[in-house]
Amino acid sequence: MSFPHITTQHIRKHVTYQNAIDALREALLADVDPAEDFDRKILGLPDGKQLLFMPSQSSRWVGSKLISVNPNNTARNKSRVQGLYLLMDADTTTPQVVIDGNELTSIRAAAVSMLVADIVLGRDPGELLVYGYGAQARSHTLALKEIRPRMGRLIVHGRRPERAEMFAANASEHGWFARTGCAVDPDVAAGQSDVIVTATGASEPLFDSEAVRPGTLVLAIGSHNHDQRELDSKLIARSNVVVEDVNTAMREAGDIVLAAKEGAITAEELIPLRDLIRGERKLDSSKPTVFKSVGMSWEDLVVAGEIYERVPTAALR
Repeated sequence: MSFPHITTQHIRKHVTYQNAIDALREALLADVDPAEDFDRKILGLPDGKQLLFMPSQSSRWVGSKLISVNPNNTARNKSRVQGLYLLMDADTTTPQVVIDGNELTSIRAAAVSMLVADIVLGRDPGELLVYGYGAQARSHTLALKEIRPRMGRLIVHGRRPERAEMFAANASEHGWFARTGCAVDPDVAAGQSDVIVTATGASEPLFDSEAVRPGTLVLAIGSHNHDQRELDSKLIARSNVVVEDVNTAMREAGDIVLAAKEGAITAEELIPLRDLIRGERKLDSSKPTVFKSVGMSWEDLVVAGEIYERVPTAALR
């Protein structure tokens, strides 16, 4: 059996972040309940490596992503997360296409974050602070520029200054006035930023959250492990906290799991993304808003279907 392969280049040419955002929003309004999604299977491998199997279904599609997570790849100048997606139609369960898993992950993760960003952010947010300089940092920077094109200032911070400099230079080519944490103290920047993106493999909080202002949006996307966190409990305790699914967050999201153990938040206080999109839960504008994402299978399925429909068949020949 042979079927088409959609590459990174196909996705970047034919699919916008707004396309993915709209598909996810429509799915939450009409077709998908994240609480009913299949559990993600995480298989441990030697040396801290993992295999993740992420199946899902909707009224139209069935599919699964298989990805690897290898923390040792950073030193090899290879992607920490790699994989592919197999998309099938729901009726016959016939495979339709294989999609590059890295680019699918990047576009869907940013698009899910933008569902919250579009609600929280005003028309002209000013400054973005990014921790990390990998694929997720890149996709979130590009997606924010797409939905809020007048947003202009960017500060990027990471452990390797040369990587941060490269990220800042690339962001400048996309219209950002970009500087690094070497030029601007990131703890100071945290108190000045409208959006903070944490896209790292950190196991401890990245910054002291004391200075984070009411109205600030924090997109915490760097970890899906229950014992790792990028944010401190102080921030979780005083924020609107939006999650893809409450049970999933309480099981997998270290920022939530550890804060709950410390008494900073309860499951009942978490705001499910579906409830927010459907208008069933509201945000308190006097607080910061944290969106903690671990990445769920339904998101990949929805965006994979959108990609398949938007990439012309002729482009795959």
